[in-house]
Amino acid sequence: MAHVELSLPDVFVPAARTPTGPGCDNVGKWSASVSHAEEPCLLIDAETLVVAISAAGCELLCLGAPEDVVGLPLLEGGLRLLDFTAARHELPEQETDKIPPLLALHSGRLARGLLRVQPAGDASTYATVDAVSTPMLTGGSVTGSLTFFSPI
Repeated sequence: MAHVELSLPDVFVPAARTPTGPGCDNVGKWSASVSHAEEPCLLIDAETLVVAISAAGCELLCLGAPEDVVGLPLLEGGLRLLDFTAARHELPEQETDKIPPLLALHSGRLARGLLRVQPAGDASTYATVDAVSTPMLTGGSVTGSLTFFSPI
């Protein structure tokens, strides 16, 4: 068996930075990263407003362009959720709080689940995505949630 040694003569310690971005909290710090991400991802604040969404996230969730969604409530920004029945009915309101971005926001814990989404005005097209969400904490309080999506 090969033997490998690693030595670190100088330990790199990142410099402390002043918080930047909207609200100067973790949500604000992450907004630029999410906006420019190659991966499908979404960032919402504590009021469920879309703070940032990647172009890939908009495409996967059938939402149009990021600038059309940012600033709107998540469920009023064109996101149409469907149930998993063969008929693909719109998800009832009492079930929408269980989708990962909102569940992470309300529970303060990691959340994962499947979503079926449909573009507005196109009943024949839909996408199923896996969503993994984490709450964003600032000073011990949940101030938003960050979600990554993967097509199924």
